[in-house]
Formats: sequence, C-alpha cells, structure tokens
Amino acid sequence: MTELAHGAWVLVADGEKALFLENVTDGQDPFLKVVRMESQDNPPMGEQVSDKPGRMADSGVGQRSSMEEADWHMLAKDRFAAEMSDILYRLAHRNAFDQIVLVAPPRTLGTLRDKLHKEVSARVVAEIDKDMTNHPIGKIESLLKAELARGS
Repeated sequence: MTELAHGAWVLVADGEKALFLENVTDGQDPFLKVVRMESQDNPPMGEQVSDKPGRMADSGVGQRSSMEEADWHMLAKDRFAAEMSDILYRLAHRNAFDQIVLVAPPRTLGTLRDKLHKEVSARVVAEIDKDMTNHPIGKIESLLKAELARGS
C-alpha cells in the first residue's frame, strides 16, 4: 500500500487539462491543494480537418489508394502530455516536490512516462491509469486514497 505523504504532489491529467496538486495533510486523510493548472483547446478531430484524406498512385494502371489522415486531436493530446513532462522536469529541478503520483488515462500516462526526465521518474511513487480530470478535488482525494490503498 502506497500512502500519500505530506507535501507529495499529484498530477491529474488527460490530453487537454492538467492539475498539479499538493497534499497539505497526511496519507490517512489527504487534502489536496491546487498548485498549478494547465489546459489546451483541442477541438474534436472533425473540427480540425478541412480536406479529405489524400490519395497516392498505386503500382497498377490508374489505381489510387487513400492515405490515412493524421489524427490531429490525438497528436495534440500527446504533445500536451509531453509539455506536462517538461513542466514537471523544471519543477523537479527547482525541488518543488520530492514525491509525485501520476494520474492519467492509459494513453496519456504512457506518453507522459515515456517523456519523463530521469530526475522526475525517480520521484514517481505511484501511477494510476484513470481519468480524474473532470472530478472535483474532494472526489479526486477519495478516489486517490482508494486507488493507493489497492496498491495501484
């Protein structure tokens, strides 16, 4: 069982919004204070595309195949996760936190994990692959406590 120490940080993120939280009490009854918030405007894929996917010539006479279109929405989410890892590195470099718990949906968590600097990775005490960004802080506290008690 991992317990959220006093002063430990929690990053609750998805591909569009991130909350940097600090536990100002103990692990028995965590109380999270918002330290920083980040967000990006990332419209749905359909609103970001202006043209049909391209086509390319095939080896056969007069044949053309469609090309897969870039998913700009997912690319923006991945870029946002990479930006959060950069922010965490700058904060860790300034010793803003000693321990951090990462909370994000699986894809965002994977991107974030891949981009983390070793200075930040060494401070990660737990990872929770859930989307909690749309919950109020009180609900995040109770969900986090339950997930950490399960040993996620």
